[in-house]
Amino acid sequence: MINKSQLPRGFGQWAVFLLGLFFVLFGLPLIVGGVKLIAVGGSWYYLPAGLAFVASGALLVLRRPLGAWIYAGLFVATLAWSLWEVGLRSWALVPRLLGISLLMLLVIAALPVLDPAPRLRRWPLVMATAVVVTVIFVVAFVRDASWPVALARSGATTQSSLSQARADWPAWGGTTAAQRYSSLSQINRQNVGTLERAWEYRTGDLPEGRWGAETTPLKIRDTLYLCSARNILMALDARTGHELWRFDPKVADESIPYTAACRGVTYYSVPVPEGTTAVEHCATRIFEGTLDARLIAVDARDGKPCAGFGANGEVDITRGMGEVLPAMVSITSPPAIVRGVLITGHQVLDGQYRGAPSGVIQGFDAVTGELRWAWDMARPDRTGLPPEGEAYTRGTPNMWTVATGDEELGLVYLPTGNSAADYISSSRSEPENRFSTSLVALDATTGRLAWSFQTVHKDVWDYDLGSQGTLVDFPTAAGPVPAIILPSKQGDIYVLDRRNGVPLTGVEERPVPQGGVEPEQRSPTQPFSLYHSLRKVELTERDMWGMSPIDQMFCRIQFRTASYAGIYTPPTTDRRWIEYPGYNGGSDWGGVAVDPVRGVIVANYNDTANSSRLVSRAEADQMGWFTRHHPRHVEHAAEGAGDPQIGVPYAIDVNAGWRVPYTGMLCKEPPYGGIRAIELATGKTIWDRPFGSARANGPFGIPTRLPLEIGTPNNGGAVVTAGGLIFIAAATDNLIRAIDIETGDTVWKDVLPAGGQANPMTYEVGGRQYLVIMTGGHHFMETPIGDQVIAYALPKTD
Repeated sequence: MINKSQLPRGFGQWAVFLLGLFFVLFGLPLIVGGVKLIAVGGSWYYLPAGLAFVASGALLVLRRPLGAWIYAGLFVATLAWSLWEVGLRSWALVPRLLGISLLMLLVIAALPVLDPAPRLRRWPLVMATAVVVTVIFVVAFVRDASWPVALARSGATTQSSLSQARADWPAWGGTTAAQRYSSLSQINRQNVGTLERAWEYRTGDLPEGRWGAETTPLKIRDTLYLCSARNILMALDARTGHELWRFDPKVADESIPYTAACRGVTYYSVPVPEGTTAVEHCATRIFEGTLDARLIAVDARDGKPCAGFGANGEVDITRGMGEVLPAMVSITSPPAIVRGVLITGHQVLDGQYRGAPSGVIQGFDAVTGELRWAWDMARPDRTGLPPEGEAYTRGTPNMWTVATGDEELGLVYLPTGNSAADYISSSRSEPENRFSTSLVALDATTGRLAWSFQTVHKDVWDYDLGSQGTLVDFPTAAGPVPAIILPSKQGDIYVLDRRNGVPLTGVEERPVPQGGVEPEQRSPTQPFSLYHSLRKVELTERDMWGMSPIDQMFCRIQFRTASYAGIYTPPTTDRRWIEYPGYNGGSDWGGVAVDPVRGVIVANYNDTANSSRLVSRAEADQMGWFTRHHPRHVEHAAEGAGDPQIGVPYAIDVNAGWRVPYTGMLCKEPPYGGIRAIELATGKTIWDRPFGSARANGPFGIPTRLPLEIGTPNNGGAVVTAGGLIFIAAATDNLIRAIDIETGDTVWKDVLPAGGQANPMTYEVGGRQYLVIMTGGHHFMETPIGDQVIAYALPKTD
């Protein structure tokens, strides 16, 4: 053991001096911010805490023992205040107690320098402090790690023709019903722990700056079909991952919109009329939509363009749209096919200008590529191309996500987005107000409106419907009813009769906050689902977070000075307003999965907030906010961060996720994402848990490598299987997981080489079940870029 006298005398004194100086520097912003926070009606903790830090630090610099006692008093007071304010909420205690406790240990270690003959021995103090804080955190994390399991369920199921057993994965959502369910059970809860990589394929497509492939392959017989981020089509041997063919439509980088994404492709087998000879060329074909707004058709056997479809295998969907600048119109989702009609919407680049290209929905003959109909919501009398010199109505809501087709009813279900200029509604027409942020059902053969159901009235929050609708036979007292499950970004889940759009479960119009900019435009009520909502309780100041008390104080001040009255707080220009959930909240394009045998919905979701402000036209012009096509535009800014919205009085500035600027951490307390099992028959929660660990996340973008389930933002959906498993990647920790559908426990996981922001799929070939995921990463989710397609299977047996 080293004797104290052997240590350099100056070392301890310098250490105490630096600790005291740190306390002073740390306390000064707490004093300044604490005064401001009190002035806006916030917590009184930070001002006295800052004063205590400065007083303690000054005395430590002078090597006075009183400095240690003042800090000890601050530590005890902080401990009591933290437990009073948030109780044993684990992540809420981190910024309140973790740093303060570590500093307390340093103060105790400094006691020999401050008082060579201390009346209290320091090691018992160190142990007592460490034990108290450790016990608090352990109890808090154990408490938060326990979620409800095995709740009582009715046992109702919806097994039907919609979910017949299949070894293939013939559509983006598994089948055209989009349940993302497989009846395969070779991989199950008992053996999933032995799952291993069977093969890996590299697409070779790695776009710079705006990556995010989001691809889910199809599996037909012995072949997988998929597309890369920039729309290169590929066919792979389903057993080995060996490339069979590829076709490159040569999409230019200038056509990449916000993200280089191709979510998937569509398979079609050309019907052969009775008494005729089977078509040889392109009898089976693969369709994809491209980032430069083309529909491509290739022969599923060899990847060669289908010469009889459009012009040598492609159709330009911008015909009739008028001027279309590069990247303004892109197809990022696979088209739907119903009764021989290929139906597509498209993405219109957000936030640029009010007169953006039309959101027209178009139906093309799946064999010839001829336009069968076009649904321009503002001109429903026209079903074809506009007259010469005219264009489809500009600025109307678009349908950028995946549509769902019902072959039996002959309907296609379209989740729509918002009009151009998402955050201002005064210039919108009556049809735009009627059909934005709605599920629209069209007759697939004529393009005529069948029905529509709106989830947000006069949407100025960018709550566009991003999830594909899922078809089920919904159990009712009168028997199963053909239904569609519609998840939303604000978290509500609706169940509608898919024949007529009538809600099968309760929907209630409730009063919502009023005021803000354009107060006369705000709807006095909004529809709320009584069936189920993924939305959590409204935010309070206590929900603010950060990695330190300074971060948390900063977020508290922002919360207190912002406009926030709960969900649907109207946009403001004089100060920021808080949108919770944010535009990436609830369910996005990954959608939900449904186990029709167990009668369970599986929904992963985001639980983040945005901090936004409408910016006057003059201010936006002065700051140089121009459209993406202006040379001064900043291409890599987050979506909504400085969007000009030219043609309306205000631009928009969105702090997506509501981040602390200097650390990059989110202001809202974790978790930021979760996954939940819901009883289909009743809408009751079976279990709910945080989803995503902190291993790849941390302040300043530095990964913590901690395996703690903090609940991260996530993008992408799940697949459920008859083996009792949920397979999902999606989170920002670059893991793929198998989750027990009965309990919510993770029973297997693997580290991916890049972000798994794509929906996985599963299939069987040669008597072996495979799980496949595309690891393309995503710039918005800040996960690593990749081009790997990875297949997993159980070890081969003799």
